[in-house]
Amino acid sequence: MTKHHPAQYWHMLDDGRLQCDLCPRDCRLHEGQRGLCFVRMRQQDAMVLTTYGRSSGFCIDPIEKKPLSHFYPGSSALSFGTAGCNLACKFCQNWDISKSHEMDTLADAARPERIAQAAAQHGCRSVAFTYNDPVIFAEYAMDVADACHAMDIQTVAVTAGYLHDHPRRAFFAKMDAANVDLKGFTDEFYVKLCGARLSPILDTLLYLKHETQVWLEITTLLIPTLNDSTQEITRLCEWIMNELGPDVPLHFTAFHPDYKLGDLPATPASTLHHARHIARQTGLHYVYTGNIIDIEGGTTYCPSCQKPVVVRDWHALLTYDIDANGCCAHCQTPLQGRFSSGEKPFGRRRIPIHIADYSTDL
Repeated sequence: MTKHHPAQYWHMLDDGRLQCDLCPRDCRLHEGQRGLCFVRMRQQDAMVLTTYGRSSGFCIDPIEKKPLSHFYPGSSALSFGTAGCNLACKFCQNWDISKSHEMDTLADAARPERIAQAAAQHGCRSVAFTYNDPVIFAEYAMDVADACHAMDIQTVAVTAGYLHDHPRRAFFAKMDAANVDLKGFTDEFYVKLCGARLSPILDTLLYLKHETQVWLEITTLLIPTLNDSTQEITRLCEWIMNELGPDVPLHFTAFHPDYKLGDLPATPASTLHHARHIARQTGLHYVYTGNIIDIEGGTTYCPSCQKPVVVRDWHALLTYDIDANGCCAHCQTPLQGRFSSGEKPFGRRRIPIHIADYSTDL
């Protein structure tokens, strides 16, 4: 029998089934069964994580690609994910990874310490858990985070935020930044398109903003006819403004036909421009567009003097007018985020790497 890593967040039920307590799905498993995420499995009356130390691939890319616009702009992040996901989004843009049940697609393997060493050798400021949702491989991600922090490397979670309170607190205690996908703003959208519910995601956003020091940004993928109405975008922006405040960056990104929604058109740029206008009119200070060429929508503006302080072309920085104290170079207003100065921007490069080059096999 394959040896897997012990998993946390489960308990036995009176009827003999094992319940996973990681996320609101509360999967109840008989021996040998896996949860919907596919990577958490019951084995010998315990929960195991089948993807610990295994990845669908490692890549170094700009932090702006996560997307994070206020977390050390211009820096590079060593990014990786595993297989599986605890949502069932019909529009998944990484479905070949997140929906994969083929364990041989996990072509690269590494201990947490080796990942941190590879990031350090490449000059990465952070390691990003992405491509699929890191909450489902929480034990691995948290161990990697510990190894990264020991080497002064930051950690980033790109997540849908669909998890219970106890694992939420443990997981985000290890993270320095998070981009949370707020996929829509109705429960109907989450139920029909994601196989989930809206309220746990809102709970995660509230927790991150008000109870942690994790730097938070939000991404909403706008899908034609499904979540792109003026009314829904307005409600989403008003909730962020009222519950999280004006300084949480919001990214509106363009959908492209994929997975089970291949019959829908791609999101036109005009929809993203309209959503950005609504968000700024609502009072949000930092609103961005993504997956389209839009220098204005990629630019960070000072909320005080309104001058551009970080101008971006796709993922490349064109200008950077933030001083060493994180203030606008024009009017000295403090900007919200994590900033540094004096570094050469990484640019829009994408560099695949093999962790095996930095480590021995598991």
